[in-house]
Amino acid sequence: MLAKTKIAVIGAGKLGEALIGGMIDAGIVKREQFIATAAHPERLAILKKKLGVKTTLSNGEAVRTAQLVLLCVKPQIVEEVLRQVADDLTRQHVLISVAASVSTGFMENIIGKPVPVIRAMPNTPCLIRQEMTAVAPGKHATATQVQAAKKMFDAIGRCLIVDEKHMDAVTALGASGPAFVYTIIESFIEGGVKVGLPRDVATLMAAQMVHGAANMVLETGEHPAKLKDAVTTPAGCTVDGLLELEEGGLRVTLIKAVDRATKRARELVNG
Repeated sequence: MLAKTKIAVIGAGKLGEALIGGMIDAGIVKREQFIATAAHPERLAILKKKLGVKTTLSNGEAVRTAQLVLLCVKPQIVEEVLRQVADDLTRQHVLISVAASVSTGFMENIIGKPVPVIRAMPNTPCLIRQEMTAVAPGKHATATQVQAAKKMFDAIGRCLIVDEKHMDAVTALGASGPAFVYTIIESFIEGGVKVGLPRDVATLMAAQMVHGAANMVLETGEHPAKLKDAVTTPAGCTVDGLLELEEGGLRVTLIKAVDRATKRARELVNG
């Protein structure tokens, strides 16, 4: 589906730019297949220079020349943009939206005809092709179309197909989660500095340690608790550190962070 498909990227901000660049770098599509839109000519000039893709200020023009439409605008303006292009969308199009909290049903109602819609939630590590994305199909999307969407996002990281009822939780854990992890890494760095490490050494050690620990979970398939136990020797220094984390409520705080962000994701569109 992707090899010869014309792709319109509507609202090509940082995320849209990352998706275009990632797919081109991964070799699953060519730059000639893209047409990107933005609200300002200056932004289009940047996209054209950096990525070598065709650009336009007209969302309608982009949709009319494409078969796959990537909707990358903010949640609050999804309705406005869809109303602009509803007449240009046909049953031959596939619309993939990366707007947080906007349901496929909401978009299908705005479009007003049986256009296949897929909801996706990537995260900012897509900038380095290490994203985690989940996709959920609307009622008109076929299994082939959903698999094509998965292939597209797999090219810049990993992608899961989920039931749409889970997408607000995906937004909280997958999309907001990097901010929580950056806070943890920052805290590790400050801890390293507190005990005498140079800041650049502490930064590299903290970031690589988190990267390595995450890959251990992914590549071994072991439960994090089992991997934690393998590090925690009797009467060693690790168990003392874990005790401090438990007393500080880190585990509960992180659970609450995901819970709170999920609740907010459910409120985003209607504020």
